[in-house]
Amino acid sequence: FMDIEVQQLPQKEIIKGFRGKFIHTETVTLAFFEVEKGAALPLHSHIHEQVTQVLEGQFQLTVGDETKVYEKGQVVIIPSNVPHGGVALTTCKIFDIFTPVREDYKF
Repeated sequence: FMDIEVQQLPQKEIIKGFRGKFIHTETVTLAFFEVEKGAALPLHSHIHEQVTQVLEGQFQLTVGDETKVYEKGQVVIIPSNVPHGGVALTTCKIFDIFTPVREDYKF
């Protein structure tokens, strides 16, 4: 059983303009990101399956060969090892779920 207050979690800047708060279980990582307008996520891939939901703002995301602007309430599922990257068109809040756990986001 875990009872966590997200606002109380420490924040870490993962890349320039992407500040996150993280919760790790045995099998998943939950990431709550605040993203500055114009911040870019370079094209990359990883072993983790990723579910991304934009909570606020507009985020242009490329997954594989498809580019789309995601807004509040939209969700994208990114399979393991698929290249993806993007840019915040506005200030954004993004919620990500990764499985397996993102060991590199532990601190």
